[in-house]
Amino acid sequence: MSLRDLYPLPDIDPSWTIPQEFDAVFDWEFDEGRQTLMHLYQKGKDMQWDAVNRIDWTQELDPENPMELPVEVGGLYGSPLWERMSEKDRTELTRHSQSWNISQFLQGEQAALLCAAKIVQQVPDLDAKFYAATQVMDEARHVEAYAKLLKKFEVAYPMTHPLQELVNQALRDSRWDMTYLAMQVVIEGLALAAFGAIRDMAQNPLARMVNAYVMEDEARHVAFGRISLKDYYPQLTQAERDEREEFLVEACWLMRGRMTDAREVYRALDLPEQECVDYSENSEIVQLYRQMLFQRIVPIVKDIGIWGKDIQKTYEEMGVLQYANLDPEELQRDDEAKAKEFDARRAYVEAVAKAGGEGNVSAVGHAE
Repeated sequence: MSLRDLYPLPDIDPSWTIPQEFDAVFDWEFDEGRQTLMHLYQKGKDMQWDAVNRIDWTQELDPENPMELPVEVGGLYGSPLWERMSEKDRTELTRHSQSWNISQFLQGEQAALLCAAKIVQQVPDLDAKFYAATQVMDEARHVEAYAKLLKKFEVAYPMTHPLQELVNQALRDSRWDMTYLAMQVVIEGLALAAFGAIRDMAQNPLARMVNAYVMEDEARHVAFGRISLKDYYPQLTQAERDEREEFLVEACWLMRGRMTDAREVYRALDLPEQECVDYSENSEIVQLYRQMLFQRIVPIVKDIGIWGKDIQKTYEEMGVLQYANLDPEELQRDDEAKAKEFDARRAYVEAVAKAGGEGNVSAVGHAE
């Protein structure tokens, strides 16, 4: 069964075509490249993993709360509509809402796969081509992993229109740095924060494990964008940097609602769409979540030098300017360390079980 068969919405096209026009650039120098990027390329090679073998797919999701997230994180929790719903309807809303979330992760990973392939062709320097090639493999693995996870929900959702709009811009723009800016900084920066919320709050071992391992890769991808753009943007004129800043302002406002506007879920479940959207948009949990989503983007934007008054004003209005003081490299190290913790937990549980003691692979992810 394909995931498209699990969409609860009718008339979803089987594919999406984006016309493109850009130059494929060959680098005839074959020099040693920038040390920082070649180091990241080596890490990209060393840290490849197999989604089939590293993740224990025998684990299942909870039928009532698939990822075992706190019920309070739902955007409609506590609303008059929530109070009127039966327990069965609440369970169905929870399952669809979590599936919608993972669906957007999956859709975003396929977009990243195409963007990384575009970067391989278009970026002028060989060291960046090398690293982007490892990212292509990473993104293919992420699509594979999220598709496997999503099938366990038995329902899936197509890409949202705001995400489609930004992906369209990332792929159609003929300037390679705009693909970086849209995908490596904005989309993947938001995704990292969203993955982290599930990794740290969910109690389901499988959901935690998938997101932890994907984050290990994504942290390198964001670092790739940061290093490349930090080198490139000082070469641009002020007018060109201003254009990038204007794009960032629009993209950040656009994507601010991308991770919370689940109107497709309300429509599929025949809920009063506008009432649901209005309550969710103004709920305290959604406001906090929207702020948290920018903790990875803001320090990157500051570090690459697109830090004019307009972007700072935008982040101040969003209530996220304080994230500018976070260290992107420290966040990356933490993501890698947490992924290794999941490997260690699984290895320990399997060793205990093999020795005949009281061990159960399903406990992996619960242990601290």
